Amino acid sequence: MAGTLYLCATPIGNLEDITYRVVRILGEVDLIAAEDTRNSIRLLNHFQIRTPLTSYHEYNKYEKGKKLVEKLREGKNIALITDAGTPGISDPGEELVKMCCEAGVTVTSLPGAAACVTALTISGLPTRRFAFEAFLPQEKKEREEILQELERETRTIILYEAPHRLVKTLKLLAERLGNRKVAVCRELTKKYETALRTSLQDAAAYYEANEPKGECVIVLEGRSREEMEREKRAGWEAMSIEDHVRHYLAQGFDKKEAMKRTGKDRGVSKRDIYNYLEQIKK
Repeated sequence: MAGTLYLCATPIGNLEDITYRVVRILGEVDLIAAEDTRNSIRLLNHFQIRTPLTSYHEYNKYEKGKKLVEKLREGKNIALITDAGTPGISDPGEELVKMCCEAGVTVTSLPGAAACVTALTISGLPTRRFAFEAFLPQEKKEREEILQELERETRTIILYEAPHRLVKTLKLLAERLGNRKVAVCRELTKKYETALRTSLQDAAAYYEANEPKGECVIVLEGRSREEMEREKRAGWEAMSIEDHVRHYLAQGFDKKEAMKRTGKDRGVSKRDIYNYLEQIKK
């Protein structure tokens, strides 16, 4: 029978955040695949885990992934760990899971620490709906496409950023998305954990004066639905009522429905639109 791939969440800072189950599984599996073996060996030594270790990272994820899947199909049990947090979240583990699913290999996740959720819960911003974007793309065209999407995103937005790019990213977000509320979370679960809750512009100014250290999580306020509605209504009001109705007629709606939708867009009743069009006829 084929083995199982265990996605084992590891601490993002405080070693006490590992679960009993993860420690047990890491000691029982046949092999541990780690994003950075030099980093992971310190964790394994701390918990006296002697399981063989192999590397699995961004630059060997396809070639090494095939080899790991073969071992799994032979009946070996493998644990996948990342440098910190939950495998598959903004790391190459996503590809290995996909390969296992296609090969019919069982995959199970051992829940635990995740920087994005940890930062969200202490941000003070809405948590019911959120969009996780990870790192903004470095490629200019792709980054521009993502920024255009984020400009209209109403959910709370979570981004990762390296300390040396933090100020540049905060300024870019303020320029493109406006001076929204933000929580910049650093050193999560560690002794000097901080969550700077302020505006994008003030956060950029603060970290220009105080050099940030450690990986950063940016939790950003989503766009106001009321603001989007006002903007949308302003766009409709710049169009004549006749053209507005024609817009919906061109989409295949009958005249009654077109007037109803036009009225809704403009914040008036269908009767108001009808009376206006009748007056124009006269």
